[in-house]
Amino acid sequence: MHDPKSETATLHAGGASMQAPLLKGTMGPDVADLRGIQQNLGIFSFDPGLTGTATCTSKITFIDGDAGTLLHRGYPIEDLALNASFTETAYLLLYGELPTTPQYQAFQADMNTHRLLNEQIRNFFNGFRRDAHPMAILCGTVGALSAFYHDGLDISQAEDRDLSARRLIAKVPTIAAWAYKYSIGEPFIYPDEEMSFSENFLHMLFARPGNHYRVNPVLARAMDRILLLHADHEQNASTTTVRLVGSTGANPYACISAGIAALWGPAHGGANEAALNMLQSIGTREGIPSFLEQVKDKNSSVRLMGFGHRVYKNFDPRAKILQATCHEVISELGLERDPLLDLAKELERVATEDDYFVSRKLYPNVDFYSGLILKALGIPTSMFTVLFAVARTVGWVSQWKEMIEDPAGRITRPRQLYVGETKREFVSMSDRG
Repeated sequence: MHDPKSETATLHAGGASMQAPLLKGTMGPDVADLRGIQQNLGIFSFDPGLTGTATCTSKITFIDGDAGTLLHRGYPIEDLALNASFTETAYLLLYGELPTTPQYQAFQADMNTHRLLNEQIRNFFNGFRRDAHPMAILCGTVGALSAFYHDGLDISQAEDRDLSARRLIAKVPTIAAWAYKYSIGEPFIYPDEEMSFSENFLHMLFARPGNHYRVNPVLARAMDRILLLHADHEQNASTTTVRLVGSTGANPYACISAGIAALWGPAHGGANEAALNMLQSIGTREGIPSFLEQVKDKNSSVRLMGFGHRVYKNFDPRAKILQATCHEVISELGLERDPLLDLAKELERVATEDDYFVSRKLYPNVDFYSGLILKALGIPTSMFTVLFAVARTVGWVSQWKEMIEDPAGRITRPRQLYVGETKREFVSMSDRG
């Protein structure tokens, strides 16, 4: 990664200077190595939000926001979404290569056996109120898995890391589905080892005892694409949280639980729910023009949710795939006349033909279409972020494994710019009046 003869950046502070090597990745901009800045210059760098700071090296995911590029282990997301399954992509993220047929079959069979939860975990759900948010149930239950699966916790052993990673990918969907069933007062549905990942997940969500539920293949494919397209997205807030907690040597279940907690924040994992809430606030097709005028008003706080992206400055490569999938689902379910979905299609048309939004490259993103698909599938908005967590668990465990296996890894310990009081003398209470 780093050639000692490569270019350097010269930094000056207080009469001192240092040469910061420019680290070159296989893709993307050079990164200035500032690890010696305190020792050489006696200063720290200040980067709130870490938006201009590389906190690790990684071989998993590459994003070029200006070009609208998203690669997993070098494969374009478009190729994976159209040609691979979520399970294949999970294998790719974990191990770096697409599986051969024997590898895929063995991986799928192993994952199927791990779907089942320890029966005592059922008791956890009874401790939550019926109106508990499914994310609260998911976060708490995943964090408690280490109490049930003691083998696989020695993170210094490759076999244990692999076992825990596979368990998490397989068991999080079961916990998520049971959290939903608990919230609506329906019996839990156990995983079916004969079904694919997405078929099984839909079955656990919507099947009922005594009522045979047939998983629609069009809907299963849509769910598989949603999960695949959300599987990993480089060093975002929740992934960084998983790596930070993992750097302490915490068990993998605690690390993924921390990632779920970070994802729960509305600024991170709640964008598709926000997009649906926006549509509901618009109400009807007739309300679109006035709504968009409010969006354009600089003095207004109204925002166009589900359009544009903080990373992608051109277009979100995942959005075009989900756009087609969204229309497939709506057609399959005969929901062309659903008022909310009809409103969404009209908003999409008007906004993408409006020079104001086109010139600012505010195109519909993955959250806009995923929210519509989930709504069409009958999944309540309270479950949207849970679905996100089910998908992102694959990325989290892949990033966690990579972090643990990095010989240069160390505990994360950021610094701060202190702006509080300087040293003061203590005054006894009797003298404070």
